[in-house]
Amino acid sequence: MKHAPLLLACLALGACTLGPDFRRPDAQAPAAWNAKGDDVASRPADGAVESRWWRLFDDPQLDRLQARVAAGNLDLQAAAARLEQSRAIRQALGADAVPQVDGNAGYARQRNSEVGLSDPSGEGGRHNFNQLDAGFTLSWELDLWGRVRRELEAAEAQVRASEESRHDVLVAVLAESARDYVQLRGEQGREAILRGNLDIARHSLELTQLRRAEGVATELDVAEAKAQVAVIESQLPGSQKRQARLLNALAYLLGEEPGALAGELAQARPIPRPPQAVPVGLPAELARRRPDIRQAEAVLHAATASIGVARADFYPRISLNGDFGFQALQLANFGDWNSRTFGIGPSLRLPIFEGGRLKGTLALREAQQQEAAIAYRRTVLNAWREVDDALNDYAADQRELAALDEAVEHGRTALANAREQYKAGAVDFLNVLSAQRELLASEERQVRSSEAVGVNLALLYKALGGGWEQEPAGS
Repeated sequence: MKHAPLLLACLALGACTLGPDFRRPDAQAPAAWNAKGDDVASRPADGAVESRWWRLFDDPQLDRLQARVAAGNLDLQAAAARLEQSRAIRQALGADAVPQVDGNAGYARQRNSEVGLSDPSGEGGRHNFNQLDAGFTLSWELDLWGRVRRELEAAEAQVRASEESRHDVLVAVLAESARDYVQLRGEQGREAILRGNLDIARHSLELTQLRRAEGVATELDVAEAKAQVAVIESQLPGSQKRQARLLNALAYLLGEEPGALAGELAQARPIPRPPQAVPVGLPAELARRRPDIRQAEAVLHAATASIGVARADFYPRISLNGDFGFQALQLANFGDWNSRTFGIGPSLRLPIFEGGRLKGTLALREAQQQEAAIAYRRTVLNAWREVDDALNDYAADQRELAALDEAVEHGRTALANAREQYKAGAVDFLNVLSAQRELLASEERQVRSSEAVGVNLALLYKALGGGWEQEPAGS
């Protein structure tokens, strides 16, 4: 035993860590984004991605909503709880790397068997006796093959994966709340257009009724004017229904009850317009910024470390065990130096026959690592696709909006001319109805297109993975 410490020290110096070491995979990013949209009003730029990208809309109400979403969203709170779980698992596994010390104490009123092995003299079993025990036990596994170190490495990677999962949820809810807010403002704008056209239609109906009274218009003109009023009125409930749904969707994202935002957001406001320059960063930065890519990398790291754990299970486990305490039959003698007990020495556990369990576990861990590597590549490829689609959509919707702005301007001119010509008797009322229908359709498409531009900006920054680096105040 006097050479045991020297032997253990040599074993510790010769310890190694089995299994492959993790190396960060190469994302192989393209040199530049494919779609730039240089011919549109709001153009992507190569500047750093804004950490609080929603401020590009310059809408203080949206800024306040985003802070409340980050503070109250229940999905985000659940992700934070999962993060705490992974940290607790890491802490629990970390205990394997240090010696385990336990204390024990006990008292028993006993009697040995008169005929059993515990009383070979044949006399002690005739008497009852007290037994008092107290002491400490120590156990420490010498991590010679790196099994514990690989377990901790995998646990640490799982913590990072949980952190990135929470970041990914934050990115998603911030983009979703911005999208719902823009859609709400768009639907409010559509209702305003409907009401404006309804006023025009009612004015046209009054004009037609007046002309019929004068004998200039026909009953058919009046019926068509009434039908136009009814058609526009029929579209108002649908717009109001969609607004109510969007208000409830925003309240849900904030972790509040339905209708909680009705008073705050019911008043119509313009659709937020994006700035002239939209920083989108460089493709090489995408893998370092998008939380789902970072999460996939952490999962791959954990899977790689788990291979080392499986390989270490093929080798012996050596533990250093010891105990020290006191044992006595009389309370007066308990604690005397003569009542001491102790034991110290190494223990060895060597797998000899496991029925293929160890080989199967190793094969499983290697297959899981391969799957994690494929998932990482798939996540990166999907990220590039989402950014490319978002850039294309953002530019295309702006081109559509520019054309619709021109169409609405011409439509308003056409309606005004048709009304003047109808008053002068140069055209019939069908021309007025046709001009108004065309204008209403163009204005609705204009609102939808303006809404789509704002929504696509939110989706673009979701694809870029922006929003988690600096969380909104209140989170």
